[in-house]
Amino acid sequence: MRIDAHHHLWDLDRRPQPWLRGDALEPLRRTFALPELLPLLDAHGIDTTVVVQSSASLDETRDLLATARASHGRIAGVVGWADLTDPDRLPGVLAELAEAGPLVGVRHQVQDEADPQWLDRPDVRAGLRAVGAAGLAYDLLVTPRELPAALAAVEELPEVRFVLDHAGKPPIAAGRWEPWAEQVAGIADHPNAVCKLSGLLTEADHESWRPADVLPYARHVLASFGADRVLFGSDWPVCTLAGRYADAFALAEQATAALTPDERDAVLGGNAFRVYSLAGPGERVSDQATE
Repeated sequence: MRIDAHHHLWDLDRRPQPWLRGDALEPLRRTFALPELLPLLDAHGIDTTVVVQSSASLDETRDLLATARASHGRIAGVVGWADLTDPDRLPGVLAELAEAGPLVGVRHQVQDEADPQWLDRPDVRAGLRAVGAAGLAYDLLVTPRELPAALAAVEELPEVRFVLDHAGKPPIAAGRWEPWAEQVAGIADHPNAVCKLSGLLTEADHESWRPADVLPYARHVLASFGADRVLFGSDWPVCTLAGRYADAFALAEQATAALTPDERDAVLGGNAFRVYSLAGPGERVSDQATE
């Protein structure tokens, strides 16, 4: 099974995306819906996907869950948003969302918080514990600025499954390696963390990137986490700022070319199935059933 473990959908006629500011993001200021993505999935043999929130909105999460329910299995899971800073209400909110569709994880745009230690806040930590107690994964959307706090959360909450989105956004365009490489390796030391091989295309220079610019970072992720803890994600449509869906998929294929067939299958699908407890349409499976 091939799984795209990270893409987005949004409808600007229904609600805004506050992060879509500035000239650089102008190509993304339109609606991106599932019918536009489906031919790209088919062209690359992708069976199913995980769609990820893009705004701090429960209504958006409900819309994504409804889209997943109506997708005939093409979307197997939703990583939605819920307010981690309200841990008393959070369990009830997560239960309500899980009733509405295949909720498999929670994410917040930590990279947009003014405080780089936001993940260290007591209320946020309590929220992360509630996510773990609900049997959900927590996706870490962070940059190198927030990676130290992300590492502390991973260390101190071994009961929570953490998914590092976009490999922690390495500074590829600037050609910098540290401290990102050491920080990512530190997170990889903890078995409750996995990493998405996603979003690297848009961290490179959008106009002049070459595979040789990106692949060292992807290979560091694979060397640090191992092939059993890395998940392919396209980051569509954000990836279109720097290339095509085909480019994102080709980079994943190149990065995994030296792996065994079983290892490659894990990165391109099996790991997402296990980490997010995916199953058939409308179903969930336990971690134990997929180990």
